[in-house]
This record gives sequence, structure tokens and C-alpha cells, in this order.
Amino acid sequence: MNNLQNRGPNQNRPPNPDEEPNQGLFSSRLTWILLLLVLGVMLVIHQLQQPAGKVIPYSELKEKVTAGKVESVTFKEQQKIILAEPTEEALKEAREGTDKEFDVWRTVRVEDDESLVPLLDENNVEVEAQYDPGCDGSFFWIWIAPLFVLFLLWSFFMRRMSGMGGPNSPAMQFGKSKAKAYKEEGTGVTFDDVAGCEEAKAELAEIVEFLQEPEKFTRLGGKVPKGVLLVGPPGTGKTLLARAVAGEADVPFYNLSGSDFVEMFVGVGAARVRDLFEQAQNSAPCIIFVDELDAIGKQRGAGGYQGNDEREQTLNALLVEMDGFDSRSGVILLAATNRPEILDPALLRAGRFDRQVGVDRPDKRGRLAILKVHARSIVVSDDVDLSIVAAQTPGFVGADMANLVNEAALMAARKSKDAVEMTDFQEAIERVIAGLEMKSRRLNEKEKDIVAYHESGHAIVAGALEEADPVHKVSIVSRGIGALGYTLQVPLEDRYLMTRNELRDKICGLLGGRAAEQIIFGDISTGAANDLQRVTDIAKRMVRDYGMSDTLGNVSYGDDSKGGMNPFAGKEYSEDTAITIDREVHELIDDLYGKTVAILEKNRDLLEEMAEHLKENEVLEGDELGEMLGRVLPFEKAADGNVEPRSTARGTAAPESKLEPTSEPESAEDAGSE
Repeated sequence: MNNLQNRGPNQNRPPNPDEEPNQGLFSSRLTWILLLLVLGVMLVIHQLQQPAGKVIPYSELKEKVTAGKVESVTFKEQQKIILAEPTEEALKEAREGTDKEFDVWRTVRVEDDESLVPLLDENNVEVEAQYDPGCDGSFFWIWIAPLFVLFLLWSFFMRRMSGMGGPNSPAMQFGKSKAKAYKEEGTGVTFDDVAGCEEAKAELAEIVEFLQEPEKFTRLGGKVPKGVLLVGPPGTGKTLLARAVAGEADVPFYNLSGSDFVEMFVGVGAARVRDLFEQAQNSAPCIIFVDELDAIGKQRGAGGYQGNDEREQTLNALLVEMDGFDSRSGVILLAATNRPEILDPALLRAGRFDRQVGVDRPDKRGRLAILKVHARSIVVSDDVDLSIVAAQTPGFVGADMANLVNEAALMAARKSKDAVEMTDFQEAIERVIAGLEMKSRRLNEKEKDIVAYHESGHAIVAGALEEADPVHKVSIVSRGIGALGYTLQVPLEDRYLMTRNELRDKICGLLGGRAAEQIIFGDISTGAANDLQRVTDIAKRMVRDYGMSDTLGNVSYGDDSKGGMNPFAGKEYSEDTAITIDREVHELIDDLYGKTVAILEKNRDLLEEMAEHLKENEVLEGDELGEMLGRVLPFEKAADGNVEPRSTARGTAAPESKLEPTSEPESAEDAGSE
């Protein structure tokens, strides 16, 4: 898509009173052209005044005089040049050779008149002297022209440095806004190109209506919000929505990032903010879109120290400008961020960003709509069911769906297909989730056994638990940078809440690989490193954040310092509470690990059968996988309702992350060796 960038936001905008006409010495382009033309003409005249003739050495001239080949000699006194006219015989001889246009000899005069003049008299050569002062302009070229050129250069650089050219000079442009203005034909995006966020589109449709028919709202005294903040995870289409608003309203669209305001020099960002709003008011109605607002909108004073740095000055200027410009002027400020929790409260108060529009991850219907939008640009086979693809991609955002469609098209092109088939979409899903298939990575037999039993343990435990997500595929083919195998679990529907039993079953499924290794080999490997990190994270959330511990009760001990607002803030609970949290986490994981071991021991024959199938075929899916999981014996509690743990699985705390609905491939440490 070719963006048509205009030279200005409005070609018919009124003149800016701050813009002064270029005045001063040598400020007009016509003056510079005339000066260069005069210099060129004088240079040509100087070249034409140079005497013609073939240049020869002074000694050779004396030889030709002695040989009787010179008819007459003319001394140019002012130019210190000697012109020697040859005899007819010498001229004829020269023209028969290489000097076709030869007519006279020329040489530089040497102060040797005592020997040359007697030699000329001795050979009866006619001598003439000419004196024409100033005819060659040597004084001008030696003295006047260099000084004139130096003066021109000096005036040019002084004009650039001092800003004599007015606000359009580079020095004055330093504080100008870098915003790019696009018309509707430049954005080329409408609401038809945006899918998966119908609520956000409906909210922004009012902004479009105001820009097109402002009198509909102002006749009753109403005011449209000055600012609208788009909030959502990366890749959900916030920037696309902003472009669509400008495209629907057919108004100028100022697009820039928050980082464009921040420079090394203090005050530049604030100047650019003021310049941006000034341009926008001259182009009203229009839209200003600031992407990554958190680059300049972070809470002031956060970080453990106070200061008045460039970013804070830029934020202060933005706050003042949003208070200053009139909402009836038709200027709408749209901004986007995926970190609203770190924004300054003054930025979010009423009168500035009055509305916050959530652009969340799309549900199944939203993903299907996004797939249909991106599928327009590729050739899709008749066997492709996009609803199945949408069901198998929970948690994907718009950018992920676009990448998925592109990967499917590339895979079909590699195989020289005429259209993208369903198998290409299935492979693209696995590639996006687990990475590129690494068939060149060969495992030895011992490592292959460990990975096969590890992945079989995941699948069987998931099949034995009621609250676990269904298993769609089990593979021991290496993928990505370090994944040696993976178990793909896809939920039947989109989920927004998870119960305690669901989280407990999720932990059991993640511990299935480690438990299978211990049961079969009597030893454990590094293959469960990623599993243990996720298990520890889920267990800590259950105990500390979700109040799912009977000992701690309905209390949340979440650490506010993880929000990034103040890295120097400590925990808001005592050391005794921290010890209790750690103990509860260990007891929870140990209890569920014992439950996982009991499930696998009860299904040991099926575990060995599935592992042998994987070692032979590397992949287990479809009807074969369904038939095996259909023979899994469900878990039954003991009489007292408890399971005696057989071992402990200790892990380290992982960084805070969202609970993904699909299982991750084994980590780079899954090779079975340190």
C-alpha cells in the first residue's frame, strides 16, 4: 500500500503569522542564480581571452629560431607570454604531421632577453612587443573572485546557523513536529478492514459521526471527548482502528509515536507537542494519533527519584495543550498503549482522555472475521474451513492471525500448490506456536526415549482429568530453537475465568512429563525445566493472588512492585507470610505431583504403547490419538480423598506471564543433558 504523503495538512490553510518572508542579503533564490550566472560568464570570457597556439618549452622555441622555422615573435608583456609565428615551410611540415590545426607556437616568457633577442636578430626574426593592461582580468581572478567566493560561503553558513531564513530554516525546524499527515487515500483503511473488535468499532463510530456532522452534537450544547485512549495487548489492531477512523471520516490523519517527541536536548519534545497541536488546529477537523503513549506519559516521579527531565517536560506540555485546545475545533486526539497502569493519572482524568476503549484479544467469532479479512489476499482451497482454524487458535491476536495466513500461503507456495489447503493452515498453526520444524536435529536413542515418554506422560495425564483441555496432537519432532517435542492442547471454547480445579488439573498435565520420566527410567532430566517454571508460576498465583489456599484464606498478597511503577518498593507482607506462601506452594505442587504419578502408574501399559508409537512415527494425532486417549483409565481418589506424594518437584519462580490456553513446547534444556 502506497501512502501518499502531503506536503502539509491542508494546502489551503491560512498563512501562519509566525512565518516571515525570507529577507536579507542573498536570501532570494533568484539572486543566487544571477550571481552564479555572472561568475560563469566571466569565467568563459577569461578562457576566451587566453591566447591560442601550441604550447612548447622555452628551450624548444630557441631551437626553432636557430633552425630558421620562426617568421616573427610577439612579446605579451602583461601576460608574460611569447607567441612565435612559424614560416610557411615549418607550418606546412607541421600540418603534414599530427598538428592539423596548428598556426602559432606559444611559450611562457623567461627572463632571458640577453640571449633570446640577439638570437632573434641573428636569424632575421621580426620582433614585436604588446602591452594591454587589464585585458586578461588577472587582477579580478587573483584578488576579487576569491574574496567574493569566501564572502558567499560565509554568508551562507551564517544564515544557516543564525536562522536568518525564518522558521523554515533547518535550525528553526529542529523543534518542529515529525508527525506525518495522511489523507483518506493515504490511509486506505476503513472499518471494513478491521475485524474482531466490534465493540471498539461501535465506540469509535461516534467520533467519525462528530467529524462528519459536528452540528448534530453541538446544537444541544454537547461536547465530544477531546481524547480517546485505545488500550489492549500488542497486535490487537489499535493502530489499524485509528487509521480506520480517519479513513471513514475522510479527514487529515497525523500519525506519530511517543518516542518522536523525546530528544537528547531538553525542551525539544515540548516544542514539538506545541507545534503539532498548532498544525492540527489549522487543519481541523482532523485526527492526531499518538502510538505508544507510555513513552512520554509515564507517571511523573516514578522510579525512586525526582527530576525535571525531557520526558516530564514533554508530558507537561501535552497536558497543557489538551486543556487548551477547544473540543469544538474538530481536533480529536487518539492514543494507544498496552501499559495503561503506568500512565500518569493527570493524563487520564476527565477533560483529557475522557474515554478508554478496550481492544482485547478476539474471541472465536472475532478470529474467524479476522481470518476472512486476511484470506481475501490469498488463494484459498475449497476444503479450507476457517471456522476450524479459528477454533484452534485461542489467544491469538490480529497480528498473529495475519502471520498465520501468511505462513500458510508461504507453505503452499513452497510445495508448488495452486491454492492454500487446510493442511497448510494446520502446519502454519504449529509453526506459529512451536516454531520451525527442525528435521536436521537428530537425537540419540536415549534422548529419543526420554522425549517420547515425556510427551506421552503429558497426553495421558491430560486425558485422565476432567477439567484438562483436550489433546489434539503429540509430537517428538524438534521445533524452534530448542523444542524437542510438544503436546498441543486446545480448549473447546474461549475461557475468561478458570476455577481452582481447572488450575490444579493444568498443573498435573504440566507435571506429566517429569512423572513419566521418573516412573520409566527411575531418573529425571532437564526436559521439564519449562514445565516446572509454569507450574511454579500457576501455583504461586493460586496461593498468593487468587486466595485459593485454605491456610491463607481469602487474602491477596500480590506484589505491587511488579507493576513497574516503583522498582524500589518491597513486599507488602511480612517474612512469616512469605514463608507460609512458599510452604503452601510446595505442598500444593507435591500433592499434585503425587496425583500425577498415580495416574501414570495406573496407565503404565498405555504409556509404554504411546511412547513406542511416537518413537516409530514421531507424531500422534487424529483418530489414532483419540483411540489411545479413549483407553485412559480415569483418576480415582483414595478412601481418605488424598494421594500420597511419591516425590517432589521443585522449581524456580518464573516471570509473571498470562496463562496460555495451549501447552508450550519443551524448552531448550529438553535435550536431556546439562
